[in-house]
Amino acid sequence: MTPQSLPPLSRRWWAALAALPVLVLALRALGFLPSVMDWDESLYALQAREWLHGGWPLVAAWDMHPIGAPAMFAATMQVFGQSIFAIRLLGVMAVSATGWALFFAARAAGLGPATGYAAALLYAGHSLMPGGMSVNTELLFAPFTTAAMALAIHGVARPELRPGWGRLCAMGLLVGWALLIKPVAVAEGCLAFALLVAAPWRLGQLSLARVLGFAAAYALLCALPTLGFGVIYAAMGELDAYLDGTFYAPFRYAQGAAGGEAVWRIASTIATLLWPLLLALAGVMLARGERLRVIGLLWFLAATLAVAGPAHFFPHYFLIWLPPLCLLAALGLQALARRLAPGRMSATMALLLGLVALDPWRLDSAARLERGATLLAPDVPARVAALIAAELPPGEAIFVPNYQPIVYFLARAGIPTRFPFPIHLTGAFANLAGASTDGEVGRILATKPRFIVIDRGYWGTMRPAAANAIAAALEAGYGLAYVFPDERNMIELWRVRGGDGGE
Repeated sequence: MTPQSLPPLSRRWWAALAALPVLVLALRALGFLPSVMDWDESLYALQAREWLHGGWPLVAAWDMHPIGAPAMFAATMQVFGQSIFAIRLLGVMAVSATGWALFFAARAAGLGPATGYAAALLYAGHSLMPGGMSVNTELLFAPFTTAAMALAIHGVARPELRPGWGRLCAMGLLVGWALLIKPVAVAEGCLAFALLVAAPWRLGQLSLARVLGFAAAYALLCALPTLGFGVIYAAMGELDAYLDGTFYAPFRYAQGAAGGEAVWRIASTIATLLWPLLLALAGVMLARGERLRVIGLLWFLAATLAVAGPAHFFPHYFLIWLPPLCLLAALGLQALARRLAPGRMSATMALLLGLVALDPWRLDSAARLERGATLLAPDVPARVAALIAAELPPGEAIFVPNYQPIVYFLARAGIPTRFPFPIHLTGAFANLAGASTDGEVGRILATKPRFIVIDRGYWGTMRPAAANAIAAALEAGYGLAYVFPDERNMIELWRVRGGDGGE
């Protein structure tokens, strides 16, 4: 079928689309219980909180990412409150939006609603792994790049239509916001534009001059969100901080490649995503519609470039694979169901879909449920934060040099530095901050914060200079108040001696 020959969506399918967030919520429900899923997520929460209190990201709280993620965190917190619940709800909304975009991408290519909905459900299930329970950048920019690809695919499916400015503007702004979340979205953004103009140019409906004009306009639209915030930061006198976090630091990060670890991380991800990868292979080999198979492969290649861009290959980077992978896997499900049970194709496809989409949820839930009743109890970061909050005046700074930064957020404590992320301040990635972080550690300790939280299991990950300075400060002016057993080691809460702390 072509898009123009598809019948309108029935009420049943509109109802199914409306129910998608409920299904996503059910799959991610256990993720609402712990306070920590990922260190990055905690940093975005801190940046968002500071922003809501008037301290802009990269100025009040630094990171090596642009400001799109904390902007989305802040918007969600503004509506739903400054809570873990709001953060997890943002993940549900992002995954649901990507599922909707995949549905309409499939429909734009002329596929039936069952195939598009299968892609959405596969994405919902496999977004739990690898590392997808946390609300990270890869989940946050996926709705925007996938929607841009859906608009581009619609143009490919109807090459007789010349690309219009409306579609170009929508795609450019979607990709532009994705770039404000993470620059690696550039690969999918370039592919979307190429798909939009390639067929009309080949058919002679677009002159080369018009293609170049579209390209210049598209590039400007993609850059517009980043440029717009750059103007705001320049007006505040903080352009250097904006440029450093948005551009310079990501390049410094990419220079420290993962090396031999990359092979093992890639192999682990392939094992984790084995079923959708096999189904995608079946889609490429067996499915009807060569055009979508080619687009899916090109999209997967662009996603692979995005994964490889930072040169570190952490598990959550591979979430970028999922939109094209799930679209191809949905094609594979349809092709296999057609061959396995031609007379009961819908039921067979539904059965296969259920088994594959629910498998990540089964694995994730089994690991969580193994903890028993402790799953429902506050976790260690929440317990540490509660003890601090019981004594700490709201907003007073504490110091968390090598433990989860979410403690600042949960305790409603101030951050003592614009580098609250431990790995940037005391760890191996201090060079990313572009500042003397050893000097910053000394400055923080000189203020004698009321509480210092130490993770003994991660003590060896700190730079020797930072660890020695912290150890000396603890010995000279702090007493061990509480010790919390954690999975790795002991989490220590130190309280300043001889006064209330602070200056």
